[in-house]
Amino acid sequence: MEIIKTNIPGVLIIEPRVFKDSRGYFFENFSQREFDNNVMPILV
Repeated sequence: MEIIKTNIPGVLIIEPRVFKDSRGYFFENFSQREFDNNVMPILV
């Protein structure tokens, strides 16, 4: 997931990571581990 900070304090944009290959694509909708590692330190 990609975390993008905005100009509004406390507001983040979280975009899923998209995986593509010859069969099509899929994306990871949410990862608690990534959220805890990347977002929680920003909010605390």
